[in-house]
Amino acid sequence: MLDLPEPGGPGPEEVLVEVAAAGVGNWDDIVRVGAWNVGLTAPMALGVEVAGTVVAVGSKVTNLRPGDEVLGHPLPLRHQGCWAERLVVGADLLVLKPPGVPWGTAAAFPVPALTAEQVLSEALKVAENETLLVHGAGGTTGGLAVQLAALRGVRVIGTSGPSSTARVVQAGAAEVVDYHDSHWPDRVRELTGGVDAAVNAVSGGSADTVLALRDGGRMATITGDPPAAERGISVADVYVRPASTQLEELSAPG
Repeated sequence: MLDLPEPGGPGPEEVLVEVAAAGVGNWDDIVRVGAWNVGLTAPMALGVEVAGTVVAVGSKVTNLRPGDEVLGHPLPLRHQGCWAERLVVGADLLVLKPPGVPWGTAAAFPVPALTAEQVLSEALKVAENETLLVHGAGGTTGGLAVQLAALRGVRVIGTSGPSSTARVVQAGAAEVVDYHDSHWPDRVRELTGGVDAAVNAVSGGSADTVLALRDGGRMATITGDPPAAERGISVADVYVRPASTQLEELSAPG
């Protein structure tokens, strides 16, 4: 147990949030061992995703007011992580929570959603009518990448286990390949002739993912294991960053 002091009042550009729910992911263990600089060091409450209610605002805050329901990926952390009961946050790092969205869903959304968006729009710059492979499409981040790409008119090929196939198709994948088959990259090439772009969301999966790309294709990995460049393929090693404008667009109802 970690007994935390009550946070002080927010600074001029900060807000105080009563935490309703906080995201939990494998990245929290990366923070715990000191491998991700989030602005604070232990001992502290972990957590880099929050959803809650604003209870106080600083003198210069104009975008939020007490009672607003918000969510965010509020790095760098200022006093504690998002697992604390109350959190002091920069007002520019939060966006309004869509009405009716459950607290748990809102809290688990920011990091996977921002990661997927930054992979697609920045690292890969996917365009309409291109083919995209999402390796690990049955996971949260992979599934969001499928949805966002499909909404952009991209033909998506996903990999997943059999239990996730229906969900990945519902997310917008044109084809789903079982990654338990050791020859799954060959199957993707049979379907597409080699995809234009690919995102790897499976730990240790980059070496297989690159095999499914056409010569001169683009690849991004979110698991810190970029493969050696080959066949003119560009490779990006993507780490999520806070981006309130992106998060606001991703959170917008409808």
